[in-house]
Amino acid sequence: MRLKHLLIAGLAIFSLSGCSILEKMVYKIDIPQGNYVEDDQVDKLRVDMTKEQVTFVLGSPMLVDSFDHDVWNYLYHFKTGRGKVTSKQLILTFAGDNLKTVVGDYPLNPNFSTPLGQ
Repeated sequence: MRLKHLLIAGLAIFSLSGCSILEKMVYKIDIPQGNYVEDDQVDKLRVDMTKEQVTFVLGSPMLVDSFDHDVWNYLYHFKTGRGKVTSKQLILTFAGDNLKTVVGDYPLNPNFSTPLGQ
């Protein structure tokens, strides 16, 4: 009788733990979201570029500030199927139609302060 109870308890524990064992075998997709920006794209940015030129280099921004249309946000979020998360952002500020500052997770080109025409 005691062996029967131990066998039932063992089977119950084994069947409940089976879900966690099979989880490693299940394929989960990677989920990229936002603007994927590469370092060489950021290297092309220069002060006083127009909004049209910036859009040509980086593409359309992910987010434009509702209250200040001169602030563009390029956001990128990547989550692997196993749960590792990578996030990057790039914030561009314009004065009128000209690019003034770039802040974010990408290194700026040392020539950023030199306008394109010079």
